[in-house]
Amino acid sequence: MYKIDCSMSLNRALAALISACFLTACTTQHDRTTYIADTRYRAQNADSRTRFLVMHYTEIDEARSIEVLTGDSVSVHYIVPDVPRIEKGEPVVYQLVPEDKRAWHAGISSWQGATELNASSIGIENVNLGPIGDGKWQPYPPAQIDVLIKLSRDIVTRYAIPPTRVVGHSDIAPQRKIDPGPLFPWRALYDAGVGAWPDDANVAAHLAGRDRQAPSDVRALQEKLKRYGYDVATDGVLDVKTRRVFSAFQMHFRPSDYAGNADAESDAIAQALLDKYFAN
Repeated sequence: MYKIDCSMSLNRALAALISACFLTACTTQHDRTTYIADTRYRAQNADSRTRFLVMHYTEIDEARSIEVLTGDSVSVHYIVPDVPRIEKGEPVVYQLVPEDKRAWHAGISSWQGATELNASSIGIENVNLGPIGDGKWQPYPPAQIDVLIKLSRDIVTRYAIPPTRVVGHSDIAPQRKIDPGPLFPWRALYDAGVGAWPDDANVAAHLAGRDRQAPSDVRALQEKLKRYGYDVATDGVLDVKTRRVFSAFQMHFRPSDYAGNADAESDAIAQALLDKYFAN
């Protein structure tokens, strides 16, 4: 401790005390290290941290969707209203979370070997009630589809997200989720350059004249869907879990029938997708 000489004047003593405290503070601070990052070398094996685009429906109206998704339990990057308002001639979407931040929209999930997709995806919630009774689903209005296409195309372009990584919540969590449902406009998105879709001619070739609903080998379909990205067993057993996976796949690519059966058309679609996107 610094000792004050009683013979000092008061002003000199205060000055000495202040000086001593300053010196002590300087010597007890942690040293700060600076560095230079040399960026002349670049690794070839790298991609964006944003690797997936996940589609949802809200199951509630717009006002309630905003209330829930800005709360403290779940979140999402974007909400696309069912009736987008127009500002300065452009449709408006809500951005709730910056794209470089994690949103809590995917939950326990898996796709193409990646798990917990909250950490590596952008989520879009579409205002839509989903199932509305008597086996019916709420349609997605054309104006909503139009702005969803614009938003999605912008995201996949900026992050170079491959077509097979544009998925529904039901694709990445088929045991828990059924959104965005069988009326979601996957084909319209594909036609606009977003997501994957099989070539019709190739599907027909793989059907080879078989009845579309003819039974197909369960294990073979399991293996094809696993290769495409689904988290599914390959044991050849058509149990409840496998049916949910088959149903999720069918809602995405064959929404006219998503009963979860292993049928010839589902098998042909799966093979056509593999031919197109996983040929190598």
